[in-house]
Amino acid sequence: MAEYLRVGSAFDVSLRSETFDVRDLRRVDGFADNLSQVLSDFNPENANLMCILKRERCLKKKWVIASSLVLAVSLFVVLVNYSEKSYSQLQLMLGQGLSPRWILSWQHKAPRAHLGYVSVPKKEPLKLSCDVCSVVSSSGQMLGRNAGPEIDRATCVWRMNNAPTLRYEKDVGNRTNLRVVSHTSVPLLLHKPQHFFGPASNGTVYVVWGPRRNMSPDGNGLIYNMLRRAAADFPSARIYVTTDERMDYCDATFKRETGRDRITSGSYLSTGWFTLILAMDMCKEIRVYGMINNTYCKSEGYRKVPYHYYEAGSRDECAEYILHESAPYGGHRFITEKAVFAKWAKKHPIKFFHPEWQLS
Repeated sequence: MAEYLRVGSAFDVSLRSETFDVRDLRRVDGFADNLSQVLSDFNPENANLMCILKRERCLKKKWVIASSLVLAVSLFVVLVNYSEKSYSQLQLMLGQGLSPRWILSWQHKAPRAHLGYVSVPKKEPLKLSCDVCSVVSSSGQMLGRNAGPEIDRATCVWRMNNAPTLRYEKDVGNRTNLRVVSHTSVPLLLHKPQHFFGPASNGTVYVVWGPRRNMSPDGNGLIYNMLRRAAADFPSARIYVTTDERMDYCDATFKRETGRDRITSGSYLSTGWFTLILAMDMCKEIRVYGMINNTYCKSEGYRKVPYHYYEAGSRDECAEYILHESAPYGGHRFITEKAVFAKWAKKHPIKFFHPEWQLS
């Protein structure tokens, strides 16, 4: 018997047709709601249609739910790992139930490898990430600021070269997680090897930069050889060097930002330059302490301080800056670099304190 089921005004289907496909029924408005009554007019074998439709509908719902969960988790991972927003900003976006302790510990379980910095002597990439970094300048601007407690509250505290904390804790803090060190300052660290590389260092990471002639690992690099001996004497010391490729990148960045070739202009990059470049790669927020801007030394009644906070009676900071800026060869372009840092601070989460910078 050739009987037809008609549901709605625009769709006819033959239940006995060889081309019948149950998926066609889903395009009929109201078909599912009336299916039970319709099937009662036919033999029991057609009851299987209801089961098929229900199963397909259930599978579709499960697929939608699973896809939504995968998408939500993926978005969260992207936010946590790649956003330059601070935890507080993420909390505003995702709700007050977000635990700072949990999210920070989760973030740091698998820190990203920084391939431009390799360990001595194994040449393994540096793995470290920080939520908030306090970058402490060695400037005399730090004296009398009472910034120590504020500095130490950061996730990571960075210092430069051999700048001490002992007797200066009130102004500069007492924690040190990472030091960026010039090749010229390595001998100063080796004057106190137990202090800098022994158990007293509390796992401080040392990132050393320098020219190829001093940093070559082939046995001819004077500074690299010193670091290799220090690593042998203190196996737990965390000593890293900046790769040739990363040094080239820092030179290229100077040329791109200033329009001047570092070598032909007789310029030496400062430890502060290498520190800020590394910090932008590793820290979600950067808080720089004790660094003056490029116009400070031209301002009326600027505060005269020693070049280093731990060298009382040393040359005035501004006098040192002006001397280097105008040197025909071998000078650090401190003032030029500070103008570049101000540009970076408009694009990255960088803030300057003691003195505070007004970014236009």
